[in-house]
Amino acid sequence: MRTSRRSDVDPFIVMDVMEAARAAESAGRHIIHMEVGQPGTGAPKAAIRALGQAMDEGPLGYTVALGLPALRARIARLYGDWYDVDLNPDRVIVTSGASGGFILAFNALFDSGDRVGIGAPGYPSYRQILTGLGLTPVDLPTAAANRYQPVPDDFAGHDLRGLLVASPANPTGTMLDHAAMARLVDATQEAGASFISDEIYHGIEYEAKAVSALNVSDDVYVINSFSKYFSMTGWRAGWMVVPEDHVRVVERLAQNMFICPPHASQVAALAAMDATDEMQANLDVYRTNRALMLEGLPKAGFTRIAPPDGAFYVYADVSDLTDDSRAFAARILDEARVAVTPGLDFDPVRGHQTLRFSYARTTDDIAEGLRRLKTFMDGR
Repeated sequence: MRTSRRSDVDPFIVMDVMEAARAAESAGRHIIHMEVGQPGTGAPKAAIRALGQAMDEGPLGYTVALGLPALRARIARLYGDWYDVDLNPDRVIVTSGASGGFILAFNALFDSGDRVGIGAPGYPSYRQILTGLGLTPVDLPTAAANRYQPVPDDFAGHDLRGLLVASPANPTGTMLDHAAMARLVDATQEAGASFISDEIYHGIEYEAKAVSALNVSDDVYVINSFSKYFSMTGWRAGWMVVPEDHVRVVERLAQNMFICPPHASQVAALAAMDATDEMQANLDVYRTNRALMLEGLPKAGFTRIAPPDGAFYVYADVSDLTDDSRAFAARILDEARVAVTPGLDFDPVRGHQTLRFSYARTTDDIAEGLRRLKTFMDGR
């Protein structure tokens, strides 16, 4: 049986690294995980309690396609609390994780073959989801001088139908300030293209609050998730905010593609939004880990890094150490027993000279991982 050309997407390399790390652990080796962008903590306790109570009260069936009204209202209130944005809850759409949001957004905004710009380095699944939907991802190589964030000159003349940005970004953790975000939104809209803002790492910031695209314009798509700040990766709950005249468009797509987001996850997500103390405790761990990474990586020999403003990653230029980041990462896993991600996931052209280090795990793990990395580099 034949397969479609649209299905010819690249593998997610970090998942291959995870599998290699799992195999090493199965063989009795202790691995420090710096490869995966997953909080080391689980869902907030309040979320677990709320779900248990809901399950005791009755079956959890379909919800409306746009999500539980109470959850949509609570998400809208978050925009007032975090960004001083008065958001109509009707514009909020609960999704099956941020990935579900991207699928809905791309289907709502673009036609087959449309060209959509994504900054490189950037989250690899943007490229693969666009390809799988018959769209054309356009990598926009970003500059270290711009802290690996796109600027309008990066996409001038590319004839794009859309631009997707992330702040804080994966894999770099760098952010756009208000002026930089406004320049991108204005340039995109002047070109007649759609603007999508991936804000999945909002809440995980260290020195300044992240700017939402909604601080700049209502004529944008914003996508977020409960996976990172709310520590609910496996629950597959996220949300998107769209212009009012797009709500029904996305609703029709959601009804047919997903029916609804998982009811259980929505119940848990609603309770998680008020677990502020737990979330701040997690953020304190990330802040400590970030300080360790910014001190320990250069001592180990990884000196070419862009200090992250948010998220829990450090992206390193290792061109002085290797021209094959995938082989280098495999050697680090084998010899140092630390799993790291080769940059090819994030930048197909320049990623052979970069690595991503995640510091989402416990502080003890991060300290031990840095010790192992230094020992490995000293012995090269």
